Amino acid sequence: MVKIGMLALQTSNSPSREELRLSFLQANGWGDAERTPLAADASTRRYERLSRNAGSQTLMFMDAPIQAEGAPCPVDADEAKRNEMGWNAQSRLAASRVEAFVAIAKHLTNIGLSAPKILAFDLENGFALLEDFGDAIFARVIEQGEDEPRLYAAAAKALAIVHQIPVPPSLPAGNTQWPILEFDRLALSINADLFVDWMPAYDDKVQVSDEGRNNWEKAKQGLIDQALSFPRALIMRDYHAENLIWLPERIGPKKVGLLDFQDAVLGWGEWDFAMLLQDARRNVTQTAKEAAILSYLDETGGSREEFDKRLAVLGALNALRVAGVFARLVKRDNKPKYNTFQPRQLQLLAQNLNHPALNDMRSVFQSIAPHILELA
Repeated sequence: MVKIGMLALQTSNSPSREELRLSFLQANGWGDAERTPLAADASTRRYERLSRNAGSQTLMFMDAPIQAEGAPCPVDADEAKRNEMGWNAQSRLAASRVEAFVAIAKHLTNIGLSAPKILAFDLENGFALLEDFGDAIFARVIEQGEDEPRLYAAAAKALAIVHQIPVPPSLPAGNTQWPILEFDRLALSINADLFVDWMPAYDDKVQVSDEGRNNWEKAKQGLIDQALSFPRALIMRDYHAENLIWLPERIGPKKVGLLDFQDAVLGWGEWDFAMLLQDARRNVTQTAKEAAILSYLDETGGSREEFDKRLAVLGALNALRVAGVFARLVKRDNKPKYNTFQPRQLQLLAQNLNHPALNDMRSVFQSIAPHILELA
């Protein structure tokens, strides 16, 4: 039942967002469904669970209005243009575009993984009807007694498949193509800078003088130089226990239900691993970490020493980003709940800084934030 392309009316009497939602649902046979909003995530997307026939049939309804975010990065945009366009273009984020979700979901399904089937979509208005994977989120089922190492090993095996299969420069989404861009120097740099831009306002023990900022810039570029020398792979970028669904009735790597992948880029496999194993929201046991890494290396081969080095470098760059985001959410956006996550996040950062590949950045921290190093 795929119906594509319900066009919005471009008049002074344009329909409301809710009218557009109802029109899309009715056009695709779900206008009479019961609609249950789900908890909001950190994006501009909204999700509802649709149910009918006394709950025997369910789907997920994605609502991702195009106007809610800045535009994604054009393929041919240089750094000046991206800086002018703003955060999504600088970071090469998908701006919650439905076409990104459709394109990546199809690719993941084609390579034998469990991305939601897409029953209908409307790229112009930003709607999609998706297969409902249920509520068995990794983090929740582990809390309820599921075997954590087993789930993390399964998640790593799915990553091994994603990272080993080449991806073309673009992927189809309806009658358009979605580009697969590189996670590049600009994206890495502005994301890492969130730490020095926002942590001093969050924590007055973080002191960044002009000299400290210059030293930071040199050490940061050194880390980025290392990252850019590492092997590339398609990565999902937001791969962690809150974004994975356990589907035990399926076979092999399909047991891992994938949800949040529309920001996929050509990055580095260890970035996905940093998101999975260095999780600010929950403590991942050492046993689960080892199970995941061994599962991945069994599938991909390679040196554990080199893997650990790449994980430390990319983990540090990611940890700087996340700590800066949390600081900004608390200080600028008045969201104090992120104070809960920050101690664990800073500990993860300190642990990465202990690796010899991070010596220059560690030296910077000895001058601007020595108390963070003590958290390792």
